[in-house]
Amino acid sequence: MANELTNYAKDLATKARLASRGLKGLNTIQKNAVLLRVEELLLKNESAIIEKNQLDIKSGKEKGLSLAMMDRLLLDSKRIKGMAKSIEEIRNLPDPIGEVVRGTILPNGLELLTKRVPIGVVMTIFESRPNVIIDIASLSFKSGNACILRGGSEAFHSNLILSSLFHEAIEEAKIPGVTKDGVTFVENTNREAMVPFFQLDDLIDVIVPRGGEALIRFVSENSKIPVIKHDKGVTNLYLSNHANPEIVFPILVNSKVQRPGVCNALENLFIHKDYADISGLLSKLEASGIQVLGDASIQNILPSAKLASEEDFYTEFLDTRLSVRIVSSVSEAMEHIRKYSSGHTECILSEDASEIRKFQQELDSAAIFVNCSTRFHDGGEYGLGAEVGISTGKLHVRGPMGLIHLTTTTTYVTGSGQVRG
Repeated sequence: MANELTNYAKDLATKARLASRGLKGLNTIQKNAVLLRVEELLLKNESAIIEKNQLDIKSGKEKGLSLAMMDRLLLDSKRIKGMAKSIEEIRNLPDPIGEVVRGTILPNGLELLTKRVPIGVVMTIFESRPNVIIDIASLSFKSGNACILRGGSEAFHSNLILSSLFHEAIEEAKIPGVTKDGVTFVENTNREAMVPFFQLDDLIDVIVPRGGEALIRFVSENSKIPVIKHDKGVTNLYLSNHANPEIVFPILVNSKVQRPGVCNALENLFIHKDYADISGLLSKLEASGIQVLGDASIQNILPSAKLASEEDFYTEFLDTRLSVRIVSSVSEAMEHIRKYSSGHTECILSEDASEIRKFQQELDSAAIFVNCSTRFHDGGEYGLGAEVGISTGKLHVRGPMGLIHLTTTTTYVTGSGQVRG
């Protein structure tokens, strides 16, 4: 069995590596033409996509998947049109390949030209969200990379039809040297089938896992290949007593319940003790569908609040629960954020410039927001079209991983007979 899985992984990765050579030679017009066709096929096949997705939805209900997982899994007309819109945005982005990063002539006459080039082969492992297939395949194709896509079993039917549409567009284009292996879908969803891929550092250049904490840890502990982690989002917000009261409630509700099952949804709220009408605010949050968790002081203010454990503040709920704590200063709030944060997104609501500056300068996360919803921490909202993942690490990329982050550089050196002394 182990040999079979090893051969399976090596076969797919070898084909992806060969496909990456053809993709590297594509020009922007060719890449955009294929992406346009994928966009058209998505809209044309909306009914078929929804039909396949319903098989996954039915199976998910039978397996008792959480509401957050079911929300991530769902594909409807609006979300399919959203995928098509993402492709359109990616098509309209400047092609990063060939961009000159540095050009100079050395004192000895050597001409140096550093340009952006594709990374090569990118493997992404993800759970639940089938739209990830389209986002990552589109970003990879536009940046000249081959991608290996491994989704969870809960979205198998959805992932299969979406990847097949990308294959159809590539094959229709009939570009010499470009094959459907440039977008490789791993049909084996068993966890043990992933491990052989992690050993193929001669064929795969980078792995991006996006999903639960257990998946991230599993990939990191088993991979010989560099890993860019799309880690959990324990998103924190500090509500200052200097906040503009008119923006507070809309931002909190949007951050938490506009789509609670995603990584940029709010999980922890720290409220300054002098904020006006804490009781009224918590009651309004509860009335909007948020389940407030807090300590005894919160329960005294809102008797219906559930008691929060210390572990709750470390938890990415991905549902309507919100951990709340009263603090005496921005410094105290920041200490809590440093303790509980996953390095994803932090936010402050305040009109005090010195307080905002302290919050921005002294915290260390992929994104720090001021006076706006945390839901904007997203590749599409950042103008990147989509994202491969949101990196909480610090090397190569931090935050949404978009087109430009799927590139590396090559330096082209031209001389006229120079030798080094």
